[in-house]
Amino acid sequence: MSFGSAEGERIDGRRELIRRKTKQEEGELQPHCQHRATTERQCKDMKETRSEDPAVGVPLPANGISSPSIEKKEEFEDDVSLPVKIQGAGIEPFELQVSRFWQVQELSRLVLSREEVSPRTCLSLTLGGATLHPLAELGFIEGLKPGTTIKLIEEPYSLRAVQSHLAQVQKLLRAGGVLDSLREGHSPSCLNTVLQGPTTEATPAGHNGRSSRRPASDARVEPPADPPEYVLPGSRERPLLWLQPSSPHTEAPPCLLDLSLSRWNPPPGNRKLQGDLLYLSVCTLEGRRCDITSCPKGFYLNQSTVEQFDSRPASPSLLCHCLADLLSQLSPGFKKGLAALRSRPQRLPLEMMATPYRTLSWLAPPCPHRPLHDPCGCRLGLDGHTPAQTPDWNEELQAARDLPQSSREERLLRAQALLQVNSGFVWAAAQAAQAVIDGCVAPINASEDPHLHAFMWGGVFLSRGGETGLLTGERGVRAAARLELAGVQAYSDLGGAAGVAGGLHTLPTAVVDYRGVRLAAQGLAPGSLEEDGGTRLLYGLSVPPQEGTPRRRLLELLAQAAKGLGLQKHSVLSPRGHAVPLFSSTLTRGLLGADGRFYITDLSRSLPPDANFHPGASDTEGQGKAETDGEAEAQQNGETEVVEAGEEGWPLGYSSLGLPRLFPHHLCRLRPELVSAFIQHKSSQFKRCMKERVKGKSEGEEECTVNGEQGGVETVRAVCKELGSVSDIIFEIRFNPDIYSPGVQFPQSESGAVRVQERLLREAAVFLVTKQIPAFVADCLQRRVAPLDGSSLTWVLHQRGINIRYLGKVVRAVHQSQHSERLTHITRLLYSEMVVRSARRILNSFLQGVEMSSLSAAVCHFLCCLLGLQSSPAPVAEEPKRRSRRRGRGVTGGVVSDSMGWSMLSGAELWCLISLDARETYDLEDDLGSSIDHLVEQYKIQKLSVLRELCLKTGIQLQLREYSLDSRHKPPITPDDILNIFPVIKHLTMTTADASQVLRSAEANMQKGQLLEAYEQLKEAVFLFTRVCDDLHPEACACLSLLARVAHILGHSAEARSVQLKAVLISERVLGFDHPNTIQQYAVLAVYVCAGGESALARRLLYRARLLLLVVHGEEHPYTATLDSSIGLLLQGELSLQFLRSALRLNTKFCGNEDLQTALSHHLLAQALCTVGEYRSAVTHEREALAVYQAQLGDDHQRTRVSSDFLRAITQQAVRVERSLRQGGDPVDIMPPQILAPTVENILEQLAVLNGILRVTPGNLTKEIKDKSITPLPDVNGPVANEKMATAEPSIEMRESQRSTLPSNGETASEVPANEEKALNEELANKEAEVKATANENAGGEKGNPPPHQEEAATNEMTAPQDPATHNPGSTEMASEGPNPTANEQ
Repeated sequence: MSFGSAEGERIDGRRELIRRKTKQEEGELQPHCQHRATTERQCKDMKETRSEDPAVGVPLPANGISSPSIEKKEEFEDDVSLPVKIQGAGIEPFELQVSRFWQVQELSRLVLSREEVSPRTCLSLTLGGATLHPLAELGFIEGLKPGTTIKLIEEPYSLRAVQSHLAQVQKLLRAGGVLDSLREGHSPSCLNTVLQGPTTEATPAGHNGRSSRRPASDARVEPPADPPEYVLPGSRERPLLWLQPSSPHTEAPPCLLDLSLSRWNPPPGNRKLQGDLLYLSVCTLEGRRCDITSCPKGFYLNQSTVEQFDSRPASPSLLCHCLADLLSQLSPGFKKGLAALRSRPQRLPLEMMATPYRTLSWLAPPCPHRPLHDPCGCRLGLDGHTPAQTPDWNEELQAARDLPQSSREERLLRAQALLQVNSGFVWAAAQAAQAVIDGCVAPINASEDPHLHAFMWGGVFLSRGGETGLLTGERGVRAAARLELAGVQAYSDLGGAAGVAGGLHTLPTAVVDYRGVRLAAQGLAPGSLEEDGGTRLLYGLSVPPQEGTPRRRLLELLAQAAKGLGLQKHSVLSPRGHAVPLFSSTLTRGLLGADGRFYITDLSRSLPPDANFHPGASDTEGQGKAETDGEAEAQQNGETEVVEAGEEGWPLGYSSLGLPRLFPHHLCRLRPELVSAFIQHKSSQFKRCMKERVKGKSEGEEECTVNGEQGGVETVRAVCKELGSVSDIIFEIRFNPDIYSPGVQFPQSESGAVRVQERLLREAAVFLVTKQIPAFVADCLQRRVAPLDGSSLTWVLHQRGINIRYLGKVVRAVHQSQHSERLTHITRLLYSEMVVRSARRILNSFLQGVEMSSLSAAVCHFLCCLLGLQSSPAPVAEEPKRRSRRRGRGVTGGVVSDSMGWSMLSGAELWCLISLDARETYDLEDDLGSSIDHLVEQYKIQKLSVLRELCLKTGIQLQLREYSLDSRHKPPITPDDILNIFPVIKHLTMTTADASQVLRSAEANMQKGQLLEAYEQLKEAVFLFTRVCDDLHPEACACLSLLARVAHILGHSAEARSVQLKAVLISERVLGFDHPNTIQQYAVLAVYVCAGGESALARRLLYRARLLLLVVHGEEHPYTATLDSSIGLLLQGELSLQFLRSALRLNTKFCGNEDLQTALSHHLLAQALCTVGEYRSAVTHEREALAVYQAQLGDDHQRTRVSSDFLRAITQQAVRVERSLRQGGDPVDIMPPQILAPTVENILEQLAVLNGILRVTPGNLTKEIKDKSITPLPDVNGPVANEKMATAEPSIEMRESQRSTLPSNGETASEVPANEEKALNEELANKEAEVKATANENAGGEKGNPPPHQEEAATNEMTAPQDPATHNPGSTEMASEGPNPTANEQ
């Protein structure tokens, strides 16, 4: 049985998904995306042979690189793993550790990926002369014991196997590096370069090595403590070249000049009958041209030339099973190059693995252009689709959804298949959109209007997404495509009601933005293009009444889905005038596909409408008439009006907020998060009303139980009716998605329900403005959230159900806050996001009229105008002339378009358009000024941050170099700086249910303090994520980060470092090298690295985190204080004080003078001042800290006592120094007490607290861990184990208090004369008394009574898991990272 084609078909991780084959020859492994029949058979086989116990299952090898049992316990590994010896096929024997639960095909993939074997393929595994079956488990193979020798046997080639072998050779010769991923727009990983040390990091990518910014240090010597100048507090330098330092991995050396199919293909009939499969043409580095024949036995040199065909073997006859072996004998240059390839430093597996989805990098160094990006691919016949190979994306997606889910193993296989199919579809959609917009694909309906053109490419159906006239212009079309994707996501997430066998099915969907055009990409329902009507329309507004089993089944499924989505069953009038019952919007259609599955399409109006942007909704055609005509009937039926008092049903004074108002399009919908929050709010109202009503009822009345509350039947009905419940028996809130829809008419019988629905929608709209937005502002004030950039801000708002169109209202709420001065970073982000989004809309329309030859110049001109270039743009025709005089050539294509309107755009005109768009879209009341300089001066917005945000949102990739964005005369960006424009894709999110469930359970145990249980569950979750997505997933990154945190607390320092390294690498690959989550992961890694004694590396990691933060946002941000405090702890002398003073300034600005974070900064600064002998200043800062602790925590709190002891020690030391000076002694000889000299242990704990790893409990209890089998952190006093442990080890306060009792220099506190201390420090003592008096007044006469928000922060033991964007690393809590770390983790 041959296994060679398995690895051959994995030519490229994602391209292979697009190039899916429809047939599989006997003896070949399954491709990356499995078809339904083979996958079901494999699941059945695995179910019969594998245990259902999740602790027994092992992951498949990740692309044949990592062993699947690495996440299991060591004792378990000893039971399931065994060593085997591999030999044969002309390779050096080697040993391999395998698992008994592996299948033979998994072992084969791992063997073929080994450097000793690659690029050999078409090999089979034999034991004792018998070929092993690919689906057999190693544990059930007779005779397989530890140390057994498994032989590799060369199998004969088929034509398909030859193509796979050529692909493997091509993959080896290409040896993709960092630059390859950058060429494709992927985010690079810079972690390995940072870890290499200053020597490697000294020359950034694209740099000539002569910059003064290069750190002068030697890799073999401990680098100086001085950080680079660009990371010093107050520095205005933002060096971009250091964002992507040069990688130690060199590009692949050349091995051949050419490798292609020979012109003599295909073999003639007589030679085919003699075994000729394929002819190759090779040009070696020595210039020799050779023709090679492939046959079942391998490859040999034939006698053919360019002019004459002769496939007979040349003399001497050379026959090799592997093409690389033959080429090594023919060409010394190939042999040398192949050896150099194999001796190159190996990249980490996670660096080489392809990510499921593209993560854009907005910067890239100039890459040398290769003759072919994919060498030999097209000329070897390995690229492109043929009509017979066009994939059916819908069939593959539905086949994956129909896989069984009865066991965990089956669910993992199903999740893996769904992720792979969706990933392949997204990549195909991106390539299809590029081909369509670049003009490479003809429309299938060329006779219609261009806006209605549809295209087919690679099995993907693309269109603009709707008719412009019905959707209020271009913005309506874009909104419809986005809402269609949201609707598909909602129905796909229903689980049991949709997406399973016999349920509702949705089509694979994505939205692609490229060159200013948005295309909706979908798979096709089976039979939708057939003329004989392969699909049946069973559900929809225009469907005539019909009966039948399929329709009844579809209605049952729609009813289940409506319950899960909170949609109300309602009736509308059809065009024929009869009432049609619906479980969805009027646009939705239900189909019975030719494959027998039920499909639901046109889901753009599946979410409830936003009443804040439908001011004339009550007068909608048909709707108002229905209500008027049905009013009398409603009164006769006992129905009463339930609309709140106010203007047109709105609360009194609500119009002062500028709502409701018109929006540029009529498709404003509420987010699912807002719907969930509003339903929860109404449920709380129901329970509260029931309690109030039940209290007033007499004891003799009939009572019933509803939702756990006691109340009479009539009371329940009254409360349900009052609060808008769709039922009068149980409380249930549902929404009618067709309310406010233009052209929708309701029958008279629906008039009462329509009024109730309008009231509910108004209440939901008011709830968003009056509850959710103020809650967001409060979270920002209390530092529960601290977004760093536009993406993290968007995620935080969306998690609270706040649409981006409310940015203007959020700005207004921030300005009206009593502490708006502490929210300047939020204000900065809000204005920046509005400007960037408005600029993106203008750029989209701007690019649609630009020819391909002028794209670089047009994008460059637009960016210059946006960044405030005051000089008038030069005519485009003059630019090539100027450059041709300098370089002798033109750069903008040479051909000037007849339509050059884009070149006439000025900065003032662009900014005027941005202001108008922001005012129209966000109802922004403030003036944006005449240029970006106004925002820079007023809100401290960075031009570089705006440039980064716009590039990421539009897919623009710039050359990595230093840009002078403040230049007034020279354009900061040139056309040569525009390297590429990539598609920006919105796609479905495929959940990993089992892994996510285990992760949530681990987070819950962490909140309870049960860290041992959480530790085991996190390891299991990592194992499950590896099975599904090879760890390249945002949730996997969050899981690894949590695992590292728990491992650090439990004393596994080495494991914490190793796991966190992986988390940083995944964050760079999946989220972006400068994503806010990546910044935080770098900072946390620095803590674990420092715990291992690598202080120099820890500083480099913190320097990189601060540089990324400066580029992404700027220095004025709360998280900068966390980084500055961390850096200050690792530095010494004046540099340490510089960073700690910066942290104190930022904490004072964003947290206030009376905040615990500010007090901690005072304490750290006082500690650093003591190390340099500035005791008077240290006393001042420690007194400030003590005053805050006394006011917030009380005199009896442990932290207050520690601060008091520390202050006393400082004062005593100052007295000693002063006394020594008076006596003529040298104060240097006076050793400070131990409490004033921070130890390594103390520094590590403070770093962990600053970065949110450890949580210091506010109480005086220190929980200890019992029965601990893990070695604790070094120098930790006392036991630290308990089956149900505390959230951290013994607190800093307790350890400092223990150290404060130790005498220093043989002198106790009582030995210091009191009068001498008073004489020395009288002024400071008076000040201390004033501070204490002020603190007591602020405390309201009750010591230790903190304000509500501080009390909550100080008393909550383990709160619920926080959102990733809500976690404040500067806090003293250990919180989970939340379910989605795609946003800011701060």
